[in-house]
Amino acid sequence: MDYGAARERAKSAELQLNLREPVTLQSTHRHLEKMRGRQILVQPMDNPDDKVCGLWFGLDDVDVIFHAHAASEVHRQQIVLHEFAHMILRHEQEEISPEVVRNFFPDLDHDRVIKALKRTDFLDEFEVTAELLADRLAARIRQSQRRSAGGQPGAFGTIFG
Repeated sequence: MDYGAARERAKSAELQLNLREPVTLQSTHRHLEKMRGRQILVQPMDNPDDKVCGLWFGLDDVDVIFHAHAASEVHRQQIVLHEFAHMILRHEQEEISPEVVRNFFPDLDHDRVIKALKRTDFLDEFEVTAELLADRLAARIRQSQRRSAGGQPGAFGTIFG
């Protein structure tokens, strides 16, 4: 795993997004919907598995991101940004099994195309690059918040710099 190359890919992907100030999670969400030409729904998991923080499902006409119940809004944002990063980086999804579909979409017509990013190793190139891009996006959001607050650091910045 070449971490330097992963950092460069994450940096390049962020710059190519051309996000406009102020950058927020919501503005990033809207920007991605425009880029992808489809709605992106973000919602908490009903029955979270303690091993899963976030999941991105690609249905035939909409993307759905499920996130675990997070300890804080900052943690929730990081989970969602990580899934957004997979979209931005165009990480490939694969069709998933009917059992998984029934667990997450019990009322959905099973003839619909459902894809998900299958993750087996959280230290592989996709996961590392997605997390690095999520970190960059989170930093942009914090910088934008500081600028809109007149340059004063928020509580997060005061505590963590």
